[in-house]
Amino acid sequence: MTKITPQVIAEHGISEDEYAKILEILNGRTPNMTELGIFSVMWSEHCSYKSSKKWLKTLPTEGPQVICGPGENAGIIDIGDGQVAVFKMESHNHPSYIEPYQGAATGVGGILRDVFTMGARPVCNLNALRFGSPDHPKTKHLVSGVVAGIGGYGNCVGVPTVGGECEFHESYNGNILVNAMTVGVADADKIFYSAASGIGNPIIYVGSKTGRDGIHGATMASAEFSEDSEEKRPTVQVGDPFTEKLLIEACLELMDTDMIVAIQDMGAAGLTSSSFEMASKGGMGVELDLDHVPQRETGMTAYEMMLSESQERMLIILKPGREDDARKIFEKWELDFAVVGTLTDSGHMVLKHKGEIVADLPIDPLALASPEYDRPWVPTPTPVAVTADDIPAPNDLMTALKTLIGCPQLASKRWVWEQYDHMVMADTLGVGRPGKSDAALVRVHGTQKALAVTSDCTPRYCKAEPIVGGRQVVAEAWRNITATGATPLAITDNMNFGNPEKPEIMGQFVGCIEGMREACNALDFPVVSGNVSLYNETNGQAILPTPTIGAVGLLNDYTTTVGIGLKAADETLILIGETAGHLGQSLYIRELHGREDGGTPPVDLVTERKNGDLVRNAIQAGMVSACHDLSDGGILIGVTEMAMAEGIGATIDMSNGDIPAYAWLFGEDQARYIVATSKPETVLAMAAEAGVTAAKLGTTGGDAVSLSSGESIKVKDLKTTNESWMPDFMG
Repeated sequence: MTKITPQVIAEHGISEDEYAKILEILNGRTPNMTELGIFSVMWSEHCSYKSSKKWLKTLPTEGPQVICGPGENAGIIDIGDGQVAVFKMESHNHPSYIEPYQGAATGVGGILRDVFTMGARPVCNLNALRFGSPDHPKTKHLVSGVVAGIGGYGNCVGVPTVGGECEFHESYNGNILVNAMTVGVADADKIFYSAASGIGNPIIYVGSKTGRDGIHGATMASAEFSEDSEEKRPTVQVGDPFTEKLLIEACLELMDTDMIVAIQDMGAAGLTSSSFEMASKGGMGVELDLDHVPQRETGMTAYEMMLSESQERMLIILKPGREDDARKIFEKWELDFAVVGTLTDSGHMVLKHKGEIVADLPIDPLALASPEYDRPWVPTPTPVAVTADDIPAPNDLMTALKTLIGCPQLASKRWVWEQYDHMVMADTLGVGRPGKSDAALVRVHGTQKALAVTSDCTPRYCKAEPIVGGRQVVAEAWRNITATGATPLAITDNMNFGNPEKPEIMGQFVGCIEGMREACNALDFPVVSGNVSLYNETNGQAILPTPTIGAVGLLNDYTTTVGIGLKAADETLILIGETAGHLGQSLYIRELHGREDGGTPPVDLVTERKNGDLVRNAIQAGMVSACHDLSDGGILIGVTEMAMAEGIGATIDMSNGDIPAYAWLFGEDQARYIVATSKPETVLAMAAEAGVTAAKLGTTGGDAVSLSSGESIKVKDLKTTNESWMPDFMG
């Protein structure tokens, strides 16, 4: 038996104060290794949110559309007609850096299980990916592995991957981000929760057998990387999408019966986390006989079985006497089914192995005593402002456009999304396919409704001014949904930050949360689920703060939606919102001048709401043929992307006044949209009535993107530049 020494305790990520608390919970008894392992994963940053709980509690989580907010496997919102959308985003950053294919693949598998365990059939996936600098020696390898893993798992399981992001920045050189999101649909009266109940009810293990993969995955994801991180490859889980597909179908079939009391997937911390969470939520005790756990490796210890993060596994509490009926379903789908324990009234988790009690832990004291830290933090200093006067004018505006449209940030990610099946299930709308719309659009099967889904973040804004950046990430997701004509309903967040024990990093987190809270309240856009991933740094170098927002909206009639692509010549382009030519933190100064400085563009949430509501009303009234929100790169990039989407050109009337042309064209002022319309006077009148700034920007037609001052460039040349970077990079 391994002796519990200070070194062993430290290796489990447990501090001296935390170990003292463990001894107190155990009334002075020294834990054995199995018990110490259980404490280590349950109190890890990944599972306990000990550095973030204080601040997460301040986010708005309620609204008339919210059926279930944070605390369950996924969030649930009402989409009308007795139906709900179930969704969540989660990180698989650390595993994906160590073993990119399996890390990314199992990230997809894990988030799928979070959704279908609630009773929802998954209808789409999204992935927000961030890699290091393209010239870093590992970047190409990581991109190749992660994209293959996402495509390999998602394509095999038969759920379309319809949207997301893929960006590059040197801060992610040693710590990439893989944030996976799944959206599902269920009947409102067939939702399942994880709180265990019923003394004597059987605890059922279903799915794949347990192996040694993923042991200490949760604690590994709660620490910084170092030079030897790749030695942790054995801790990365291995997924099997074909088993996942069987598990989805078997669980949904079981859910059509009346057998289930509670259900929970085995994600981070595996059997430990699932059993503890179910028992704690229901105020129950648990007795498990580990001899009955299906195992694919010989000689597994209790410690290994409880901490394994093997994939495609679920834990179910059944009604008494229904074991044989449930077993038939899982055996039909060729999945393991085992009765591994019972619920008790002891309030303890008691583990038996080979006829002996190998662990006996009080559930509520362990769960309730989970550390909650108020980490020291310092606010991010306000950056020195950058104005147009600080930036030299380009020699040629069209050359600047070509440079920007071909840079890694804005270059087409066709190479990525063509590896994903985004049409399986046949409900992905054409106008909402990758590159065609600001948000992906997925029909709610058998109805006229569609879900608009997106993921977004602007990390450079969050670093420069976390509060303003936090506002912007929520507002940007809200705009993406709005630009399709859909009503934004709710968000899930994935908070990716560096080491929270550093006050400046914790200050970034606190600031982003504050900004997000303001935006969620102003836009009626509550947070219903999410994930926190901290310690994203290597050898002390932190990632840019990256609070990724996944958002869901609703179209009651999908035939009313519009994409970004210009549809016809001789239409009018209208610019919604005010332009000041803000260049601080812009892609323009980064890509053309190598600068990453200045302040974040101001985010006026009242204006965001007002402008977005106007745009949505105009789309729903049939006044708009195309719409694109403005973000990275400003007006000229927005018009170019609209032109490239369908191959129709446009001419911009230069009405920049006193603002330098390059600032007016490339500034990243917020709360702005471009709409194309054949009824400009009607749209302008609607804007005037709503008190929204709007003006004619130009006209559609021709085969080039042109300026009224005379400069132009062919759409096909822009598209070639835009689409060539990624394939050229990947070779």
